[in-house]
Amino acid sequence: MSGRVSLKDKFYGCIAGAQIGAAMGAPVQGWSWQEIASKYGVLNKLLPYERVWSRPAGTTESGIERQKLLITAICERQDRITAEDVRAIWNADLLRSDAEKVMEPFDIGLLALANNGLPARDLGNYCDYAGLNSFAGYCHPVGLINAGEVKNAVRDAFELGQLYQASRSYGVKWSGITAAAIAAATKPDATINSVIHDLYEHCNYTDVGMQIDGYKYGYLRDNVLEELDKGLRLVDGCTDFQQLREAFDRTYHGCGVPYGNSFANEVVTKAICIVKLVNGNVYDALIAGVNMGRDTASVTALAAGIAGALSGGASLPEQLVAQVNQAVSLNKFSCSDKTISAQADGLYEAFQSRLRGINGFVAEMIG
Repeated sequence: MSGRVSLKDKFYGCIAGAQIGAAMGAPVQGWSWQEIASKYGVLNKLLPYERVWSRPAGTTESGIERQKLLITAICERQDRITAEDVRAIWNADLLRSDAEKVMEPFDIGLLALANNGLPARDLGNYCDYAGLNSFAGYCHPVGLINAGEVKNAVRDAFELGQLYQASRSYGVKWSGITAAAIAAATKPDATINSVIHDLYEHCNYTDVGMQIDGYKYGYLRDNVLEELDKGLRLVDGCTDFQQLREAFDRTYHGCGVPYGNSFANEVVTKAICIVKLVNGNVYDALIAGVNMGRDTASVTALAAGIAGALSGGASLPEQLVAQVNQAVSLNKFSCSDKTISAQADGLYEAFQSRLRGINGFVAEMIG
């Protein structure tokens, strides 16, 4: 990275990296890295794939649908959002018949519950998959609306993660790491090392007074940050993603259960380690993520999204952006047909609106 990246470009790089990453990883989702290497060598392009329906190259998947719903809620609120704000968007923008084509079965179950009067923060209690990356892998917009404010990003992730998982679940804990990483990456002159420093400073939740529903999460330091630290130590011994994926195989090889390769601890740890390995280059993060194997869609979306928040979208080939935009224009089941730029611009304008509100309050209070 050279020169200072504008905040607006960081927003764009984050959303572009996430959505291109998901689209590139989706066709080989669940494959081992050995299977990917055998068929493609190094996969570096967008491919069509079949999942419920024939999807043209550049089509994203369920996690990006969740991300789009967050973006819509933030753009409507023009500020930080609550679980109730997101639930309202679910009810307004999701048709069950469409959602069944692009989202996971547990998303459909949660959508059915969203109309029954339960508090939005209770919905995740009724999801069977407490440790998944269903929120932690795609909550980039939470970090962006809290750009530079790492502590608030963690708080919002804990609030919104409860739409998908119980408040004390592993998935919610790791969503705090994701949101914190994005918020830290948007700081002026941020580097992957400064992002990691912010994670260690702010994601020891007891130290920052983090309480959700009266519970303190002090035990998280031994679980979340300790696991992240082990992953980062693996990076120190690797010079390329081929070496890193072999090193990860010795740690992450869960299988035989639903979504066995999609647990949040694995996905988030891999993503942050990839960004460190490639020193924040978005395109390199794409290639490393999609060739890592296992949950390629989520790992690539998260790695490229964090890298994009650090370094902007300059390293992304325009052809990849155009192909994802074209695919969404053809996707009649998606909850939003906005282009990558339109989504990123909407988030940036919402952040600017939030700043104006804060500045107006400060001016009023100091006279």
